[in-house]
Amino acid sequence: MSKTWNLGTRSLSLEQTPLVMGILNTTPDSFSDGGKHFDPQVAIDVALQMQADGAAIIDVGGESTRPYSDPVGVDEELQRVIPVLDGLRGQLSIPISIDTSKSQVARAAIDAGAEIINDVTGLEGDPEMAGVATATGVGVCVMHMQGTPQTMQDQPSYANVVEEIYDYLMQRYQTCRQLGIQADRICLDPGIGFGKTHEHNLTLLQNTKRFCQLPAPLLIGHSRKGFIGKVLGDKQADRTAGTLGVSLAVAAAGAHVVRVHDVKPTVDALKLFQASR
Repeated sequence: MSKTWNLGTRSLSLEQTPLVMGILNTTPDSFSDGGKHFDPQVAIDVALQMQADGAAIIDVGGESTRPYSDPVGVDEELQRVIPVLDGLRGQLSIPISIDTSKSQVARAAIDAGAEIINDVTGLEGDPEMAGVATATGVGVCVMHMQGTPQTMQDQPSYANVVEEIYDYLMQRYQTCRQLGIQADRICLDPGIGFGKTHEHNLTLLQNTKRFCQLPAPLLIGHSRKGFIGKVLGDKQADRTAGTLGVSLAVAAAGAHVVRVHDVKPTVDALKLFQASR
């Protein structure tokens, strides 16, 4: 595996990992922070603060993918994300990832400065998405999801959750390569919480080292998700500390990127983790 993640215009070093990807949802209905960053200026200010707090990437999304969320159209998604990207142009020195499964949104976001496509459908939801990735030369993050956000939590089922998702990610990596996406532009994500039970999520996290054997960097997106409340025995509990615990566990196992809502506590915890290893 390459020691860098190539984004076309620049590369991110994977020597000191995990990198922290800050979540910036410009939606009214995301599961944890829906509505908080719906105003473009608020979202811009939050992104700049995440950069100051040590984020390596800002992941901007305009459509909620929480369980049973309603899909939005291309125009509405663009209205949510493009003003934020335009406002960050020239102010942000770290790369922006566009969290979308729509090729039109991805292309417009790249035109507005995004350098990574983060697609929860693994570049399968829109037949044009892989072509956008190939043509633009940006980085891509390919995620596993069983079903769709509208169906994924109905009855998630696997014979062997680790090996099935490992095989899926390997197959998608090979397909991306065949479609012309360079190996060092690809990042892989097992999709914590996307068509998995709480037990599936924990099993996947316990097997982070297995996923680090894939030929591309590994992203873990566990932040504030329901399994944390399940482990804590309180669905209403503040999940910040639980998220930090998982971040440190996957860091120890070799994960390359952690996608989180709370950037500063994560960056600080990882600094002390590295210093005291």
